[in-house]
Amino acid sequence: MTTRRYVFTGAAALAGVSALPGAARAQTPDPRYSACALQVVCDAVNQDSTVEAARARMMASIQRIGRQIATTKAFLRTFNGAELKLVCLPEYFLTGFPLRESREEWKAKASIDIGGPEYEALSAIAQRFGVFIGGNLYENDPNFPELYFQANTLIAPNGETVLRYRRMISLYTPTPFDVWDEYLDIYGYDAVFPVADTEIGKIGTIASEEILYPEIARMHALKGAEILLHPTSEVGSPNLTVKDIAKRARAIESMAYVVSANSAEIIGTPVPAASTDAMSKIVDWNGRVLAEAESGESLNANAVIDLPELRATRQRTGMANLMTRLPLAAFTPGYEAGVGAESDSMAGRGMLSQEEAIARQRGVIDRLRERGVFQD
Repeated sequence: MTTRRYVFTGAAALAGVSALPGAARAQTPDPRYSACALQVVCDAVNQDSTVEAARARMMASIQRIGRQIATTKAFLRTFNGAELKLVCLPEYFLTGFPLRESREEWKAKASIDIGGPEYEALSAIAQRFGVFIGGNLYENDPNFPELYFQANTLIAPNGETVLRYRRMISLYTPTPFDVWDEYLDIYGYDAVFPVADTEIGKIGTIASEEILYPEIARMHALKGAEILLHPTSEVGSPNLTVKDIAKRARAIESMAYVVSANSAEIIGTPVPAASTDAMSKIVDWNGRVLAEAESGESLNANAVIDLPELRATRQRTGMANLMTRLPLAAFTPGYEAGVGAESDSMAGRGMLSQEEAIARQRGVIDRLRERGVFQD
């Protein structure tokens, strides 16, 4: 029988969900294992006219992905002899992203409930194949019934959701910062940048374009993250893209692995399907790409994670130990004096329209011009 528990790491309880004061201490780590940034097709729910049809499509996608995880695990066991322990799936791998839908329509059609049938099905796959499964989904929160969030989650082999990170930087999708005061009152700051202490290492996660912001990776690295999962859905290119450059940079400055899974096409929308493809990869703490997938569905972005070597590197003295040389206190006044997005823009009023979101960004640009940070 499949069992499951849903944990919001480091947070107060969601409805019916027990909270933890922080990530639980793990057992002795399994030092070397295979990880895979599994590049899979996203069968978008934009093509569905009813909620029921969208949910059926999601469940069919989960079943397909379960078969792909089973095959990947069996193949890697015979290929490199290192057991598959960690799978990263792409951004919004069950739904795609909203196009013509309003925010409210997208919430009804594509945003899932914590502990709902979709999470239950993913939990069953993690348990059946003994793997950690990371990914990104649109998710409801009973404490904020008018909103939805983009959530990166990590499901453990015992079926528990041991990590839940809500995307902090998004132009259009609601984020915790948009309801900041109430979010902190409910969950506490530890839940904003959670890191799971697991038997395969300390794991953090970054959503899609957040890879471009060093602060997001830094917050997880300062809490000990050794592996940064990066569910993404990005433009495929034979050239270096800004996201691809950032993957290497975040790995180097965080002294961590980056496991980045991209969509292998998004089908079922007017957008040409292969616009999002390839680019899945695993990067080590020196910025070296250990494995990368070309176009199409692929398990080729797989590599052996060597925790003992990473941990030894982090404890060596010398110029290469970047994490130990940060004068963090020197940066605090600059951040406090800076001009950025304002918090609580959706508090008590619900989701912003696209036009309102752009107006909010224009306000930041205007304030930066007034400060002389941006020049005409």
